[in-house]
Amino acid sequence: MTARDLITEEIPPLTHLDTGEKALAWMEEFKVSHLPVLKNGNFVGVVSETDILDQAQVEESLDVLFQHLPRPFVLSNHHIYQVLARIAEYKLSVIPILDEEEHYIGCTTVHHLIKLIANTGSIKENGGIIVLEMANTDYSMAQIAQIVESNDAKILSSYIMSSTDSTNIEVTLKINTTELDRIIRTFERYDYVIKASFQRSEYEEDMQFRYDALMNYLNL
Repeated sequence: MTARDLITEEIPPLTHLDTGEKALAWMEEFKVSHLPVLKNGNFVGVVSETDILDQAQVEESLDVLFQHLPRPFVLSNHHIYQVLARIAEYKLSVIPILDEEEHYIGCTTVHHLIKLIANTGSIKENGGIIVLEMANTDYSMAQIAQIVESNDAKILSSYIMSSTDSTNIEVTLKINTTELDRIIRTFERYDYVIKASFQRSEYEEDMQFRYDALMNYLNL
């Protein structure tokens, strides 16, 4: 999925002639804290709620309030992972999307991305979760997949988390079965550390509750 597929029509861009008051009103209406700003149709930057509130005269236009605006954006052919990385890097609620010539074509929001991921990923699929801990140098997805598949199961998705103060990583596996005992025993025979596991009886109802709550929140 590329950035072009993530564009939402719900968030309009501001223009450089719009006032800080208008920007704040739109941010409140659309439940975001950032908005893209255009000048003569060209992307000039992203304005934040915090930056506007720091100004003494929010009734002035944005080009009067700000000489320069930060210009975080993604290109339309960037992968969704690159979009998420840029949002995290700049701590944005909205990310502008530009074409290859850096013309503004739209934007997407954190809420929109979460909703897409929740509906298109493996979150809704039935299955169990295993969290492995290992040294970074010991990581091999080929071996991990072989262990899972040797027990007549498949990995639906995986996620790796690392820490700057440790050489260990956590590998979270979503597996297409809720019967994890055999898989866990096989991992242990290969000296993997099982940091956590969640089987049907322990997590499935809670996961469904959390998913439904998330969807209700995003639909507000």
